[in-house]
This record gives sequence, C-alpha cells and structure tokens, in this order.
Amino acid sequence: MDDIYETIVRWRSEGRRAALATIVNLRGSVPSFESAKMLVGDDGTIVGTVGGGCVEAEVFEAAREVMDQEKPRTLEFNLNQNPKYDTGLICGGSLEIFVEPIVPRAVLYLFGAGHVGFHLARVAHLAGFEVIVTDDRDAYANRERFPDAREIHARELDEVLAELAPCERSYIAIATRGHRDDMRVLRWAVRTPAHYVGMVGSKRKVLGICKELEKEGLPSDALARVHSPIGIDIGAITPEEIAVSVVAELIAVRRHADAALPHMRRLRPAAPAAAQPSQA
Repeated sequence: MDDIYETIVRWRSEGRRAALATIVNLRGSVPSFESAKMLVGDDGTIVGTVGGGCVEAEVFEAAREVMDQEKPRTLEFNLNQNPKYDTGLICGGSLEIFVEPIVPRAVLYLFGAGHVGFHLARVAHLAGFEVIVTDDRDAYANRERFPDAREIHARELDEVLAELAPCERSYIAIATRGHRDDMRVLRWAVRTPAHYVGMVGSKRKVLGICKELEKEGLPSDALARVHSPIGIDIGAITPEEIAVSVVAELIAVRRHADAALPHMRRLRPAAPAAAQPSQA
C-alpha cells in the first residue's frame, strides 16, 4: 500500500487536490484506531482506511466537498443509535473524524512590478499564494525587489504570455503601467481557465478596454469574468491599501466566502464608473 504522506507530497507536486480524513476521537468498539487516516484524491483514489462500511462512504463524500471548498470539517458518527451503520463490520461506539483539504498552493500571476505590484506580491505571499511576477522592466522585475516570488519574468509581455499556462486554480492580477499593456494581458487572461481575473483601474478604463476587445471578437461573457475595480471596497487609496483589498478579494474567492461575495465587483456594462488609481 502506498504511504499516505509520500502520496500527499507526490500529489501536491503534480498540482492535484486531495482531502485527508483522520480519526481524532474514538469510543467503544470500532474496527479502527485513533489517528487512522484515509486520503481521498481528486480522481476518487483512496489511500488508507478509517474503518470501512457506511462511515467510510460518508467520509468519502465529505472529502469531495472539503476539496472543493478548501475548508476542513469534523464528522461525528454515533454507531449505536443509527442502524444504517450496521454493516457487519462495526460493533458499536462513536467516533469523530477530521477531514482537511490538501491542495497545491494557489498561484497568482501578477502583471506589473510597479508600486501596486510590489506591495501586492508581498501581501499575497504572506497569504499563502505563490507569486509569478511579469514586467518588461528589469529595473522593477528582479529578485532584489521580489525575493519571495516563485518566478520573475523581465521580458517583453508577448514572449512571456506565450510561455505561461495558468490552470483553473490560478489567479491573475493585472497592474501594468499603461493602457496598452493592460489590454494585451487582459486579451490573453480571459482566454485562460484561471479561477480569477482582476485588473487595477477605474470601471471606465476597464470598460473602454473591454469594448475594444469585443470589437476584436472576444465574447462578452468572457470579459464579464473580469473583477474591476479590483479588490474589495475598503476605501483603499495607497498602493499598500490597494494590495490589502486585492488579496482580501483573492482570499474570499478562494474560500468561497459567501458574506464577501456580494461586495465583489465584477465588470457590468451598465454599472457606473468608480475612481481608482490606474497606474502601477
């Protein structure tokens, strides 16, 4: 049987999601032991066991939800009082099982290494995101300014965009220094499967860019994915404050924070313009 911990390391390196179920409390006669573990992969693969039977079936279903929501759960089973657990494998008792998500670190593709980008990279790193920085200016995009970045690309945008491949767990934040570069990155970003696409700038600026991209043939539903003005509205003014608001939005999207979702502002053609600094 595969070792659970080796499997976790391998799956994370492959970019796969999983959930780990652990028995944390056990009373009575149960065909398992405290600390027993079962790992469930995103393809349904199971490594280990927490006892079998209906309990394990429920843990499997909970594990799939934990993977999707990236939020841990504690399951309680009273095997004496519920006849559905009488499968011939369980004699009685109760147990608690803690199910936790095992997910690769979320990746933030950050375009623009100016003032906003500098602080955004720092805050995102602290929040657990791996950051990939891209800017065509090596005086800005360098290891000295971004020591914690996973990758730094200081080349022409078109060259870098041709090489990057965001997945459905990726996040894209556009904070370049100009309208032209913003449009180039956005044209590419909305075609990717990235989970989040956001752009720094006023609603009017982004609407103008999107209208130009629609003229090129990009569908409006793809452009409707864009979060703009980027970040949760906390009245941010300074680059540091804007960075905090953006990362707060990234966290809310990642954690499916329902309380924050109504405050997230995606691009809506009929919405009024809102002021926000447009320069990185």
